Amino acid sequence: MDFAHTPAFTVYALFATFLSLLAITLDAAGGFSRARSKTVINPEDVGKVAKKVEVVDEDPPSVARMMRAHRNALANIVPFLVIGLLYVALGAPAPLTVGILFGLFTFARLVHAISYAAKAQPWRTISFVVGQGVTVTLAVLVARAALG
Repeated sequence: MDFAHTPAFTVYALFATFLSLLAITLDAAGGFSRARSKTVINPEDVGKVAKKVEVVDEDPPSVARMMRAHRNALANIVPFLVIGLLYVALGAPAPLTVGILFGLFTFARLVHAISYAAKAQPWRTISFVVGQGVTVTLAVLVARAALG
C-alpha cells in the first residue's frame, strides 16, 4: 500500500487543507482591510480594480498588519507542510501521533492568526513558538527516519 492511502496521510490531508484555507483567509482579510482603507499601492489599480481610492507608497497600519500576518503564516505553514509530508511518506508511526503533532501545529497557527489580527500578546508569541517547536520536532523525526 502506498503512503497516500494510509490513515496517517488522511490525517495529514485534512490538516493540510485546513492550514491552506487559513492562509487563504488571511490573504482575503488583507484584501478586505485594503478595501476598507480605500488605498492601493499600484497606481494601475485606480479606476479599474478599485474606485475612489488613494494611491499610497506604504500600506496603512491595518493593511500592513494583515499582510504581515499572511506572510508569517506562509513562512511557517509551507515548511510544516513539506516536512509533515516527508514524515508521513517515511512511515509516520501512527495516525494518532500525526493527529497530535499536526493538530497542535494547526491550533497554534489558528491562535497566532487571531492573535496577530487582535494585537494580542503574549499569545501571538506563545503560539508562534509552539508551532515552530512542532515543525522542528517533525524535522528531527524525519531526519531520524531518513537516516535509519
